[in-house]
Amino acid sequence: MRGALLHAVGDDKLDIRDDFALAPIGPTDVRVKVKATGVCHSDLSVISGTLPMPLPVIPGHEGAGEVVEVGDHVTTVEPGDHVIINWTPACGSCANCLVNQPFLCMTYVLESFVNARFRYDGDTPAFGMAGCGTWAEEIVVPWQGAIKVDPEVPYEAAALIGCSITTGVGAALNTARVRAGSTVAVVGSGGIGLSVIQGARISGATTILAIDPIESKHELAKKVGATHAVTPDQLMDAVGTLTGGKGFDYGFEAVGKSAAIMTAWKATRRGGDVIVVGAGAANDTVPLNAFSLLFEGKNILSSLYGGSDVRRDFPFLAGLYKAGKLDLESMISARIKLSDLNEAVAALRGGEVLRQVVVMD
Repeated sequence: MRGALLHAVGDDKLDIRDDFALAPIGPTDVRVKVKATGVCHSDLSVISGTLPMPLPVIPGHEGAGEVVEVGDHVTTVEPGDHVIINWTPACGSCANCLVNQPFLCMTYVLESFVNARFRYDGDTPAFGMAGCGTWAEEIVVPWQGAIKVDPEVPYEAAALIGCSITTGVGAALNTARVRAGSTVAVVGSGGIGLSVIQGARISGATTILAIDPIESKHELAKKVGATHAVTPDQLMDAVGTLTGGKGFDYGFEAVGKSAAIMTAWKATRRGGDVIVVGAGAANDTVPLNAFSLLFEGKNILSSLYGGSDVRRDFPFLAGLYKAGKLDLESMISARIKLSDLNEAVAALRGGEVLRQVVVMD
C-alpha cells in the first residue's frame, strides 16, 4: 500500500513509499479505501511541528472514501458505503460528549498517540495524523470516524466537507450563529476563510469583507460570497466605508496567527463577536490588554472543527452542496496524485494555492 511518511519534524521531503500495511481492524473499527484527500494547512502544521504528532507519521486528515471492511460490532456503515473521515471521533461518554460538545472529545485523539495503525519496512510502526493518515491509500478508524454520506456527492467534494468546509461554515452557523442582515469580516481567504465566507452568506449576512494580503485571492472570495475584499492595510478604510466606522458585527480569524486575531479584533465593533478559527502555535501569544477586554465588550469565541456534531453536519453540508448552496468546486485549485505530495506541500508553503486534492488511483 502506498502512502507519504514524515520521519521527523522539519523534513524537507515526505517519504513516499509503497510498503505500508495496516494493523488488523478491531470489532469497533472501520477500514476505508481513501478516494480523495485534501492538502490542508493543518497538515503543513504537522510537518513543521506546530501541531505535535507522534513520529513517524502519515499526514492527512481531510478525506473521503469507500468502506471495505467493518468490525463485528459496527452497525453504522457497511462495505461499499461512501464515507467522510471525521478526525475527532466522539466517544459518546466523556464529559464533553455528555454536554453536547463532541468536537471537544479527546478520547480517540489521545488514543491515536499510542496506537500506531500503520506498519512499514517490515514491522516498523507509523502513526496516522489525528488517528487518520489519509495520505495513504487505506486507513483504519473507529466507527465514529467514518460518517456515511450520499454517494451522489463526489469524493473530492466530500473530502473538503471532512475538514475545511465543516470548520469554516460551522464557525459561522454553529459558533457565531451569524444573524441575517449582519456585517462580517473574515481574516484570511484560504480554504477555511472561504468556508467562513460561504457560511456567512448562507446565514444571510448582507456585508461580508474578505481580508487577505494576497490580492489574487480576492476574486475567488467574492465568487463564493464576499461582498468586498481588501488587504490588511486597507482594512480601516473599509471599516469606515462599510460600517460607518463602528466595526463589523462579527470578525473571524482563519489564519492561525496572533496578528490575524488582532486584525479580526480591530475589525469588530464594540460588543461584537471575535471568532478564532485558525489553528495557531502554542508560543504565539495574543497581545490583548485587560482594559480592552472589559470595556470594549467584545466576545472572543473559539471554534474548533466549527463547533460541529458531524453526525448531523456532514449530511447537512452535503445536502447544501447538492442544492447548489455550497460552492466546493471553486475551492479546489488542483487535483493531484499521491506521488505529487511533495510538490503540493511546497506549493502550500508558498501561500498562493487554495486547496489541492489528492485523487487516489
